Amino acid sequence: MKIFRLPLTLCLAAAVTFPGWARCAPGAPISAAGASIAAAGVAHSAVGVAPAAAPSSPPALYLGTAWYPEQWPESRWNTDLDLMEAAHIRFVRIGEFAWSRLEPSEGDYHLGWMYRAIRAAESHHIAVVIGTPSAAPPAWLTSKYPETLRVKQDGRLDQHGNRQQFNWADPLYRRLVYAMDVQEARRFGHDPDVIGWQIDNEYAALSYGPIAKAQFENWLQDHYQTLDNLNSRWTTAYWSQTYTAWSQIPIETNYGNPGLLLSWKRFVSDTWRSYQLNQLRALRPNIDRRQFITTNMMGFFNGYDAYTVTRDLDMASWDDYVGTGQLDPVSNGAKHDLTRGFLRKNFWVMETQPGFVNWSPDNNSLDKGEVRAMAWHDIGHGADAVSYWQWRSALNGQEEYHGTLLGADGTPVPLYSEVAQIGRDFGKAGPALAGTTVHSQVAILHSYDSYWAIDWQRHNKAFDPIATMVTYYGAIRALAHSVDIVNPDVDLSQYKLVIAPALNLITDKEAANLISYVRDGGHLVLTQRSGMKNADNGLQTERQPGPLVPLLGGRVEQYYALDSTVPVSGVWGSGDTHVWAELLSTSDPETHVLMRYGNTPLGWLNGQPAAITRKVGQGSITYIGADLEGATLDNAAKWMMTEAGVHPEFGPLPAGVDLYIRSDAQHEVWILINFGPAPKTVDLPSAFQNVLAGGSQRSVTLKRFDVAVLQRAVP
Repeated sequence: MKIFRLPLTLCLAAAVTFPGWARCAPGAPISAAGASIAAAGVAHSAVGVAPAAAPSSPPALYLGTAWYPEQWPESRWNTDLDLMEAAHIRFVRIGEFAWSRLEPSEGDYHLGWMYRAIRAAESHHIAVVIGTPSAAPPAWLTSKYPETLRVKQDGRLDQHGNRQQFNWADPLYRRLVYAMDVQEARRFGHDPDVIGWQIDNEYAALSYGPIAKAQFENWLQDHYQTLDNLNSRWTTAYWSQTYTAWSQIPIETNYGNPGLLLSWKRFVSDTWRSYQLNQLRALRPNIDRRQFITTNMMGFFNGYDAYTVTRDLDMASWDDYVGTGQLDPVSNGAKHDLTRGFLRKNFWVMETQPGFVNWSPDNNSLDKGEVRAMAWHDIGHGADAVSYWQWRSALNGQEEYHGTLLGADGTPVPLYSEVAQIGRDFGKAGPALAGTTVHSQVAILHSYDSYWAIDWQRHNKAFDPIATMVTYYGAIRALAHSVDIVNPDVDLSQYKLVIAPALNLITDKEAANLISYVRDGGHLVLTQRSGMKNADNGLQTERQPGPLVPLLGGRVEQYYALDSTVPVSGVWGSGDTHVWAELLSTSDPETHVLMRYGNTPLGWLNGQPAAITRKVGQGSITYIGADLEGATLDNAAKWMMTEAGVHPEFGPLPAGVDLYIRSDAQHEVWILINFGPAPKTVDLPSAFQNVLAGGSQRSVTLKRFDVAVLQRAVP
């Protein structure tokens, strides 16, 4: 390969356009193809085009599917689109795996087929979301530029034949992606039927080779400035880990210095963000402002900090899959609320399963009616679109067995009629739900730093930080009917109650935010393992909960990973703690004990405080050092709601029935779903209009998987 050296002016300009070149120096090596792409990319980044007028009457709720026209003869397209239109599908996502069709050889762009597919969809009143194809580079690219392949953690170079084999940190790969994106954006950025863009697909695979390591070293130098500072903050005197050169610092992902482990995760998050920014810089100057840009997240996937990665997007979206078993409205609802919390506004479900998947140990199907119930569950949590993956399976490839809406023969499978019913529902209910969102008085704090910190050092293998959060989420949502899940540094003033399950790592900024929240009248509840770590994943110099000890007027004297059950009793009744227990103490006469441990062979916990609380003006701070479950957890949730003054109009629901409330300034929409096996009747607090069935109602009876969408003026 012929090598060129970039002049200083082009290198500096490229550093702005391509985040991977943040440390580009004059004379940096680049291939001939890369140099031409870089120059073109810098020129393209300055292009701006006035937005076109938005198409008329977009639906308030979108039903969609993933469609791959490149896999089928064009003579088949209208048959597919006829069936989509009959099922009331209003958008398709296309192109996210089509790079080899869009650019069959370097610089030879074939976008005509995509244009024809968009026009065909338009003729069926179906809008289009274009996926940038960077998740699946073509074979010519990885063969010609093997340096763009990712290096696996075992040192082997990934190969073609799957997807995500690219190196997300490689500057050349980013330049090739940028060039491809610019071509698509210039062709379709003002197309009236293109409503949005999805960047890449399910970010996940990392590279551990020399390029990533060099960038990690640069990232560390930017963040710590000097090795003396890094050595001090990581306590590298331990085990003689002291570094005297940046190049000595390894990549560690599972077991190592906690500061190193956390820094790698933060670097990964920032690198995915810069990978995404490279594509945003290709798209935004060339597309209408009405076209949104998103990427599809994956629930509680912990490969990076999704708050960091979604920061620059117009909208969050995620891929909602059950896998084995049936839908759990609590854990699945928490994933929805997590996604809504990334940007604190409505989101899209960009992929969901049409009955079953192909990658789970047991790929059972959702029950008849459950797919419809799941779609309304999505909408209730703040989704404005639900899209099925996929329309029809490719006749070969790794996902042949995945659920679809059409069979391999191109005719509808049994689920098709249920999806068509969802489409009819969305059409009826869209006007009522337009402009509405979820408004919560309660928030749960979720921190990726804390998640990682505990996961690396569980101390008890049964202590799962996400399971802990979901347990509190389920108990409080059953009473409050809506809960936001947000990160600890956002403005919390809108919430009466904030619960921080296992907030293990608290930065100075987060501590100041929480202290201000309580002093301004908020009610904060911390649970086990909170406030142990500082911003570098090192131990706080104070006992738990670290910087919040003075506000609490108490602290954790010692923590215990349990191998036997410990009884606990007090204000919230009697129960047991199984996995973890913290011995609390009080240092302020205004701090009160709520729960105490009973006697056990362990001895250290006998009669000692298990939960304490202190009022701070109109606010309060509470620390719970015991596992709570069953009746004690339910009673604690009721106590929290009462203390915080959260009094929902509607009380507990019949077992198996879930309630979702979306509203705007004028009206509320209540969505009720019965996930239980038996019919249930729900008495309403006032008269509601039944959006789907018509008429006014004061009660509704729901069979299994039945859905009621009700509206009324804001009381």
